[in-house]
Amino acid sequence: MLVTSATSMLRAGAGRSATSGLQPMFLRSTAACPYSAGLNMTSPFSSMSQQPPSLVKFRPSPVAPSPRRSLSATPSRLSTDAEVDAAAAAKASRAQIAAHPETPALNWETFFKLRKSRRRWQQGFSVLGMVGFGLAGSMALGSGAADSLVGGIPLDPLMTMGLMTMGFAALGWLVGPSIGTVVFNAMNSKWKAPMALKESQFFARIKKNRVDPTASSARNPVPDFYGEKISSVAGYRQWLRDQRAFNKKKIGV
Repeated sequence: MLVTSATSMLRAGAGRSATSGLQPMFLRSTAACPYSAGLNMTSPFSSMSQQPPSLVKFRPSPVAPSPRRSLSATPSRLSTDAEVDAAAAAKASRAQIAAHPETPALNWETFFKLRKSRRRWQQGFSVLGMVGFGLAGSMALGSGAADSLVGGIPLDPLMTMGLMTMGFAALGWLVGPSIGTVVFNAMNSKWKAPMALKESQFFARIKKNRVDPTASSARNPVPDFYGEKISSVAGYRQWLRDQRAFNKKKIGV
């Protein structure tokens, strides 16, 4: 009995001493672990909001506002090419008047009178050119100067000569307006530059105010698309009324 109790007491003491000796070593080894320095023992979900995921609102990233275009950046808001042409013509007229103040002023009534006179000169020289070129051509053909050419055409010689004479007359009709313009400018040299500027303004107004020809029909034809029939200020106003009437018929008003 004594031996048995002594043995059990020795075992208990040895166990306590071993435990007391190993426990400090284990704690020291744990504290000195090389992998424990970079570990973060806090929970990664501790920084999240305590609200449920369904209640978390999505906040879009702010968008920088687009820069506004100032009206001073665009000096003129012109929508069509016709308005650009009209503004350019007016600017050229002002520049011409400022550069040459001695040039006589030309109003619209005088411009239309000069324009009508020029058209008459052009038509007169067209008639003269047609007659003159026709006679010159017939005389040249009658003299036998183009017998080889007439003989090479497989038609009756008289018919061939008649067609060629008509061709000469047509050529004279086409050349006549150019000669008439030259004569008119020579007779009205002081109005040449003002009339050119006034004419550019006139055609810019025509281009700006005329209707769209694609909307024309047999019942609604285009009223004087080029403004060739305008010969006065009253005629121009009537032309504007015709353009408005065309647009009303187009939209069915």
